[in-house]
Amino acid sequence: MSETTQITAKSTSEQLPDNTSTLKEMVLTLLGQIDDLQGQLHWLKRQMFGKKSEKFSKWDRLLFEDLYDSIEAKIEDKKPKEEPVKKAKKKNANHNGRNPLPAELKREVIEIEPAEEEMVCSVCNNDKQQIGEEVTEKLEYVPASFYVQKFVRTKYACKQCQGNISIGQLPPMAIDKGIPGEGLLAYIITSKYCDHLPLNRLEGMLKRHGVDITVSNMCDWVGKCAGLLEPLIKRMHEKILLSPKINTDDTKIPIKSKNRKGSTYNGYLWTYIDDKFNVVFDFTPNRSRNGPVKFIGKEYKGYIQADAYSGYDELFRTTNATEVGCNAHARRKFENALDDDPVRAARIMVLWGRLYEIESRAKKENYSSAQLLEARQKEAKPILAEIKTVLDEYKKEVLPKNPIGKAVTYALNQWDALVRYTEDPMLNIDNNISERTLRMVVIGRKNYMFAGSEAGAERAAIIYSLVASCKLMGHDPFAYFNDVLRKVSTHRADKIDELLPSNWTPPLKKAKTEEEIAA
Repeated sequence: MSETTQITAKSTSEQLPDNTSTLKEMVLTLLGQIDDLQGQLHWLKRQMFGKKSEKFSKWDRLLFEDLYDSIEAKIEDKKPKEEPVKKAKKKNANHNGRNPLPAELKREVIEIEPAEEEMVCSVCNNDKQQIGEEVTEKLEYVPASFYVQKFVRTKYACKQCQGNISIGQLPPMAIDKGIPGEGLLAYIITSKYCDHLPLNRLEGMLKRHGVDITVSNMCDWVGKCAGLLEPLIKRMHEKILLSPKINTDDTKIPIKSKNRKGSTYNGYLWTYIDDKFNVVFDFTPNRSRNGPVKFIGKEYKGYIQADAYSGYDELFRTTNATEVGCNAHARRKFENALDDDPVRAARIMVLWGRLYEIESRAKKENYSSAQLLEARQKEAKPILAEIKTVLDEYKKEVLPKNPIGKAVTYALNQWDALVRYTEDPMLNIDNNISERTLRMVVIGRKNYMFAGSEAGAERAAIIYSLVASCKLMGHDPFAYFNDVLRKVSTHRADKIDELLPSNWTPPLKKAKTEEEIAA
């Protein structure tokens, strides 16, 4: 047989090599490919027909009861003994579980009197007296309404000179000589980037209220708002570079291409989050390593928590930044391998679950930084050491291309970064904060399908940055945009930090505080 002959499924038996060693290598290669394809098939079937949750419940553990009990016995003595917490008695045993309606909502009082014939006692014929009342509250809805602000500016002139005219000045406006007020602009921005409504769908909703605003007009308004808000993003970028840690991740966003009519290509939105919950999205036309390097720069010396995407390797190679791994990513690899090798995968997941139990307890009991560091050093490190021992054991037993083999390889390659969170209580066990932040982009692109251009994607990055920051800070995005759009064009540049979501105070809360101080 010629050395250049290519063996395929259509090859005849005569074309196969006679050398036994070569045939064995071919069999091992084919088995590896089969394992790889079976893993992909299991994953695709689960995505289409199975559950998406990664939670490993107690019922799943029962499938591996003997294994779980043996592991639990080894680490039970390492857990601190917790005193049983007494449950507080319910204040009202008859409470049916319904939460009261918010007290700040406007109340429309409808008084209902008994029928006139029931106002006289049927026994003694005397008039009845009021002895109390019963109140029933129903939550109602009034559709959002539009109104027109009419600015009437009075003119004054000198009677003698018939000149020297004075006129009142218009207040600062987000869009000069345009019809939208800041409230409408905030509504459009929030509807698209927070509630994920495409502008064409929003156009139809506005028409039901008798207001005809085209998609092109709304696109122009969003673009102008993004231009006004861009200085805030630049300032947040500066703050992120001063943070001792940065969480980052990326997701694709389809872009309409003028060069390829009727088609799109994948651009990418990268999210960067600092320790004060400033969030900045950065758009790049591709997923090259230049994206994070350009955004973070080569002078950064703090922690960067990310997944194992190779594009970050250049960043860690050319800077003094310290890599922190994502344990959720590593654990997810084993969760995906449950169908392929349930015993090995379950064993690792049980151990990894113990690491998350430590973090959950620390959050629930509001540990201080010192307490969290102590818990990680005394409790998490021994568990991590056991995980490492098991991974080294599995490395010798499993094929590298099947799902469990890929999971083991991923965890071992990232091991130093995965355990680094135990060194500093400021660090998180995983990078889930970045994944949760990117979720709004994922949901949004399922609705609006694509960005109309690269410029549109850059505008989306600006607004997504502020929406995500508001959510992490617990602010209402509509209230934030409604307030900041009125101020940003005239706000002093040296006080721009006051308008960032991490520092912004809702106007109503500020007024209430002033009243309390005055009182």
